[in-house]
Amino acid sequence: MKIKALVVGPIMENCYILYDEQTLEGIIVDPGDEAISILNVVDNLKLHIKYIVNTHGHADHIGANKELGLALKAKLAIHTDDACMLTDPHLNLSENGYMGRPIISQPADIILHEGDIISFGNCNLKVIHTPGHTPGGICLVGEGVVMSGDSLFAGSIGRTDFPTGSMTDLISNLKAKILTLDENLTVFPGHGGATTIAYEKQINPYLG
Repeated sequence: MKIKALVVGPIMENCYILYDEQTLEGIIVDPGDEAISILNVVDNLKLHIKYIVNTHGHADHIGANKELGLALKAKLAIHTDDACMLTDPHLNLSENGYMGRPIISQPADIILHEGDIISFGNCNLKVIHTPGHTPGGICLVGEGVVMSGDSLFAGSIGRTDFPTGSMTDLISNLKAKILTLDENLTVFPGHGGATTIAYEKQINPYLG
C-alpha cells in the first residue's frame, strides 16, 4: 500500500490518498478541502478511487466530500454515530465560519461500524471505533499503519472540548484499542506529523 499525504484547508488538515500499487485502486481519507489539488494527485497517479472515508464528521475533514464524490463517483463512508454531522453545519462546526463557509456534505453511502473491513485492491483496513473527539471517531488499521484521524496525534490526542466530546472516553479507547496494537505501526494523524505506537507509549502525556 502506498500513501500520499496532502495538507489542505485553513486548519491544515491531513488528507491521505491510500492505494494499492499493483491495481491502482485506492481510497481517500478525510478530504477536508482543496478538492482540485486532491483530484490532481489522483489523476497524476492514474488511480481509481473506490471510497471516500471520513474518520469523523468535523468540517475540516469533510469539506471536499461532495466535489470529490461527484468527480470520482466514489462512495462515501463514515461511522454511524457521526453520519448526522455530514449534512448539518451546526453539528460539523462550520455554522459559524469554522471553515469560512457552512459545509454540507452529501449523505453517507456506507455506514461504518466497529470491525468493518475497507478493501481496495489487495489492501484491507479495519475500522476501530475510538469515540471521544466525536461520538463516531474511528481509526483505520492495517497494512502497517494506523490512520488515526483526530483521535491520536504525535505527542497528543484530539480535542474533547467540542460538543459531544469526552476526554475520558477518548483516552480509554486509545489505551484499550490502539496502544495494544503492534508497536511498529506507523500512525498517520489528521493534523501534524506521523508517529508510531511505540513512541506514543513512551512520550504521550495523555496515555501514560
